[in-house]
Amino acid sequence: MAPEEPTEHQQTTHARQSARSERSIPHTLADRVTAALVGAAVGDALGGPVEGYSPEQITERHGGRVRGVVGPWHGDAWRTARPIAPYHKGDGHVTDDTLMTHALIRVYDRVRDHLDAYAIADHLVPDLMTTPRWIPELEAEALPLHRLFLAEKWLVARLAYGHADPREAGVGNIVNCGAAMYMTPVGLVNAANPAAAYAEALDVAGAHQSSYGREAAGVLAAAVAAAAAPGATPDSVVAACLSLARDGTRTAIEKVCEVAARHRHFESALGPLRAAVAPYDTVGPDYRAPSLAARRPSRLHSVEELPVALGMVVVAGGDYRHAVLGAVNYGRDCDSIATMAGAVAGALGSPVPEEWAKTVADASRLDLWAPARTLTEVTYEIFDRDVRRRRAHEQAFTALGGRTCSD
Repeated sequence: MAPEEPTEHQQTTHARQSARSERSIPHTLADRVTAALVGAAVGDALGGPVEGYSPEQITERHGGRVRGVVGPWHGDAWRTARPIAPYHKGDGHVTDDTLMTHALIRVYDRVRDHLDAYAIADHLVPDLMTTPRWIPELEAEALPLHRLFLAEKWLVARLAYGHADPREAGVGNIVNCGAAMYMTPVGLVNAANPAAAYAEALDVAGAHQSSYGREAAGVLAAAVAAAAAPGATPDSVVAACLSLARDGTRTAIEKVCEVAARHRHFESALGPLRAAVAPYDTVGPDYRAPSLAARRPSRLHSVEELPVALGMVVVAGGDYRHAVLGAVNYGRDCDSIATMAGAVAGALGSPVPEEWAKTVADASRLDLWAPARTLTEVTYEIFDRDVRRRRAHEQAFTALGGRTCSD
């Protein structure tokens, strides 16, 4: 008699147990950086074709939940179908989340040190404006600027043409997850130091965002840094985020993750996570028709993407596949949710499915592993600089009659 096929719950349980076993094996910095960056890109590509829709619409369109790479929502009509055209979302193509992440890594490669808002003005903006690159969704080489939406084009308008102070240039932009979606490199450069990641990301994001959009960038970087620490778990990541987050962002993460802890599969969590974050989300129930209060500064609100991404990591027990599929099938801004969930799960040490990574790399015509090698090398250099700076400070403080580290 043939053995029965394992149920979906059994498959999920086995995957989560495997993920926990995988995380019990020591991972090098290079492993964590690679898994986080490749994981973010793959999550982005899986979420792109269903972005903006509800879980129910996604299920109807695909005859069930999305389980991997899928094609464009409108099939071959993607070139003209609104509101997606002219972007080829689907078939493994990464979106602006990944393009911006890779652009920020190029800034780190150039500066070889911690970044601030001035680095965005001096290096990121010129990169977006002047250097053509392959844009998967356009299936052509073009300036990255031409792919960005208005919230990201704000960087160019304010910094290149408006000559705004980079530290304040984000004020006036719509408040969304535009800065948070590419802050994974900041968390990795500050691996195992969430407070430093939070502070650096807030500085960097000041050029792009204000209010809870800027806060989300800081907390996402902190989450990635906390996930990269030895022995990290989803619970320790959430605890690190709650110790740093402020205002509505903190409350939204707390409420969403409390609900997430009651679920063991994303299928049952989709509705409850949305209900938990809804009071803090300004966009409203119809993602494509935002409310009048949408994306305006507030101390009471939060972007939706970050709390839900953390919630999916909690539901999945840190398993990459489960967390990302939960994020994708959640819908709404699911490419960014899956980008964040994929980065955190990858940094925790959960492996990215090889078949997904290869499909996305081939379809997007991008080497997803090269940016990770670059950032790993730069991270070691920055750490060495930090050690030298810290030792110089210790010596100066001691010379002033201060206590030594041994006192």
